[in-house]
Amino acid sequence: MTTLIPILGDQLCLDISSLEDADPDDSIILMMEVAEETTYVRHHKKKVAFILSAMRHHAERLRGRGWTVDYVTLDDEDNQRSFTAEVARGVERHRPDRIVVTEAGEWRVAAMLDSWADRFDADVEIRADTRFLCSHGEFDDWAEGRKQLRMEFFYREMRRKTGLLMDGGKPEGGKWNYDSENRKPAQTDLLTPKRISFRPDDITNDVLDLVAERFADHPGTLDGFDFAVTHEEALRAQRRFLDEALARFGDYQDAMLTDEPVLWHAHLSAYINAGLLDPLDLCRKVEAKYRDGDVPLNAAEGFIRQIIGWREYVRGIYWREGPDYATRNFLEANRDLPGFYWTGDTDMHCLAQAIGQTLDNAYAHHIQRLMVTGNFALLIGADPAQVHQWYLEVYADAYEWVELPNTLGMSQFGDGGLLASKPYASSGSYINKMSDYCGSCRYDVKDRTGENACPFNALYWDFLARNHDRLKDNRRLAMPYRSWERMAKEDKLALRAKARNFLDDLDAGTGAA
Repeated sequence: MTTLIPILGDQLCLDISSLEDADPDDSIILMMEVAEETTYVRHHKKKVAFILSAMRHHAERLRGRGWTVDYVTLDDEDNQRSFTAEVARGVERHRPDRIVVTEAGEWRVAAMLDSWADRFDADVEIRADTRFLCSHGEFDDWAEGRKQLRMEFFYREMRRKTGLLMDGGKPEGGKWNYDSENRKPAQTDLLTPKRISFRPDDITNDVLDLVAERFADHPGTLDGFDFAVTHEEALRAQRRFLDEALARFGDYQDAMLTDEPVLWHAHLSAYINAGLLDPLDLCRKVEAKYRDGDVPLNAAEGFIRQIIGWREYVRGIYWREGPDYATRNFLEANRDLPGFYWTGDTDMHCLAQAIGQTLDNAYAHHIQRLMVTGNFALLIGADPAQVHQWYLEVYADAYEWVELPNTLGMSQFGDGGLLASKPYASSGSYINKMSDYCGSCRYDVKDRTGENACPFNALYWDFLARNHDRLKDNRRLAMPYRSWERMAKEDKLALRAKARNFLDDLDAGTGAA
C-alpha cells in the first residue's frame, strides 16, 4: 500500500502528525512550491525566501532520514501553481492507495484539503495538528457559554495542562501573571544582545535569485538575508535567546529604541510558526532557566504566556469564529492605509522606525506592531481588512491563523471586543514613555494642537469622540471619556480640527510626510 504524504510549508518538522505511523519504505512525501501560496497576497520578499529555503532544506533533512521526497520547485516548467493541482499530478505519478496530510493552518487551505476526498481516487485522511496544545474541540469546550473569551483565563488552563511554572496546583510565585513588572522603558546599552545571523548557503542563494526575479514587485528587500533556514540553525537562534536575552525579556518586552529592532526579544516566532522549533520544548527550556536561577520569574512567565497563552488562544479564536471573522468592522472604519506603510517615508519617527525595519527585516516586535503601526491605523480609522492584509504581507511569522485575530481583533478592535477588552489606542505619551523615538522626531510629543504637534495626540481624542456611541459603555475607557467631557469646548474643537486637517491631508496624499 502506497501512501502519499503532502507536507505544507509551515509543517517543517519531523514529528508532524502525518508522519506518525508512516513507513518510509511505502510512503512518498510530496512538497510543493506553488504560485498560489506565494502570491495570494504580496508577501515580503524575505518572507517568501525564508519559507522556500526552509522547505528545500527540510526536504534534504527528510531524505537524510530515509524518506522519498517528491519536491516540486516554483520554477518547474510543469508546476500547476496550486496545492490541489500539484497533488493531482502527484497522484498521477505515484498512484497512492491513500493520502495522509496534517490539517492546514488557514481556512483557505483547509477548504482545498477538504475537497481532495471527492477529487482523488484514494482514501484521504486529514489529521489534527498535534504541535498545538489545545485542539479545536478543547477550545470550543472552554469557550462554550462564556460571555467574554479572555486570554488570561484560557492561559491558566494551559498552565495547568502543561504544568509549566506550577507549584502543585498553584502558580509559581503565587500569581498567574507578572505583566505589571514587564513595562520598563529601555536605555541604549552596549550590552543589548544582537540578532544572530546565518550566512546563506547554495540552496538559499538559489532561492534568493528566484525570489529576486519573480517577486520584484513585492514589498521589502532581500538585502542582508540572514534567517535560520534549518532546524539546527533555528536551535542556535533559540540558544542565543535563552542564554543572552531571556533574563531581561520580561522587564523590557514593551520597550522600543531607535535602530534596535530586536532588543531582548526572542525573534523566534517565524521559526516556531514554520515548524523549525517546538514551542512546548522551548517553553520547558525557559522554565528550566528559571528553575536553575538563571532568569527571573517575570521573564520566564512573560515569555511562556506569549506561547502557551496568546499563541494558542488566537488560534482557537481564528478557528472558532470562522471565515467571516475577516470581514468584521465594528468601528466602521474605511480609510485607506497610507502609502507610507509600504515605504516608511514619514516624518513621524516612530512610524518610520517600525515600518522601516519591517521592510528591511520582515520583523517588528509586538509593541511596535500594536502601539505604533497598529495604533496609528486605528486612530485614523483605517479599513481593518487593509490593515490585516498589510500585516499578513510584511511579517515573516504571519500566517492568517495567528495574524488575523492579532490584527483585526487585538489591534483594530474590528470584532467589537470579542478578543480585546478595549481598543489599544493611545496618544503620543505612551510611545514617548516606552521609547526614545520622540526625541528624534520633528513633531513635538508634548504639543496637542500646534503647528508641530505630534499627530497621535489630536488623533487620539478625535478617535474617542467620533466613536463615542460605540465605545462609551466600555468600562476600561471610562477615565479617558471623563477627561474628554471635562475639557473646555474650545479645546475639544481645536483637537478635532487638528485631527480633521491631518486626516484631510493624509487622504490627499500630502500629510505625514
